[in-house]
Amino acid sequence: MREFLLASTATLLLTACTTVSVQKIDAVKYPISRVCIELNPKVLVEDLIAVVEQGFMRHGIATTVFEGQAIPDCEYVLTYTAFRGWDVTPYMDHAELRLQYKGTTIGSAIYKHSGGLGLNKWASTESKLAPVIDELLAGYGIHPAQVHASADG
Repeated sequence: MREFLLASTATLLLTACTTVSVQKIDAVKYPISRVCIELNPKVLVEDLIAVVEQGFMRHGIATTVFEGQAIPDCEYVLTYTAFRGWDVTPYMDHAELRLQYKGTTIGSAIYKHSGGLGLNKWASTESKLAPVIDELLAGYGIHPAQVHASADG
């Protein structure tokens, strides 16, 4: 019995609690071909924009990053935020994506790592967010060349 309790406790300590909440975009209602991403200079997760752009491109959606005033001909605007935690080194522990069509939110995704001793907290931004973006854009096709490129690097 003691071994069981020890093993159970160790498993709980090593398991990190990750929460993902996604409001998928209706691909039939919103045939997106291009998304403008509003740059958030407060976000310190350096590769976040690249991971988000790759995720949208994987689904056949072009991206344009802008700072300040919205691009006049851009109907779809993505805003985001992300936070880092620290445990020996910094790691992304929270990210939120919100996609709007002409000012109305049509989809959102939240990734949150709740701490713990799980080693997945130090996983790459891509390994954390790619599945979240894929779920957000589930109604849009995944391009095989992009999946292959993503798996290689």
